[in-house]
Amino acid sequence: MASTAEVLARHVAHRTLPPDDPEPGHDAKLEGYRRSIDNIDAALIHILAERFRITQQVGEHKARNGLPAADPGRERRQIERLRCLASEADLDPEFSEKFIRFVIEEVIRHHERERATGAADS
Repeated sequence: MASTAEVLARHVAHRTLPPDDPEPGHDAKLEGYRRSIDNIDAALIHILAERFRITQQVGEHKARNGLPAADPGRERRQIERLRCLASEADLDPEFSEKFIRFVIEEVIRHHERERATGAADS
């Protein structure tokens, strides 16, 4: 299986939007910024996909072992850790918390669905 870095390198290079049609007053610098943003967006999607592949395995493990879908202590620690990282990276900690809470809520939904599916299969 390819590493996340290999997958990103392969896909990011080939998944950018085509350049906008040049118009009078075309701004090459703005176009360069936009290409960079497009590459970062592609990387984010691939990183999130990898994260969800791993959390799916976590959900399956929890379901098999009768563990709860949510772990409030872990979630609290993770939010605090990411708020600190956001501050260090000069990113708004409130934004980072909203983002990771959204991701965590989605993961918990998947875990609950995995548990329900596993119970139905038994």
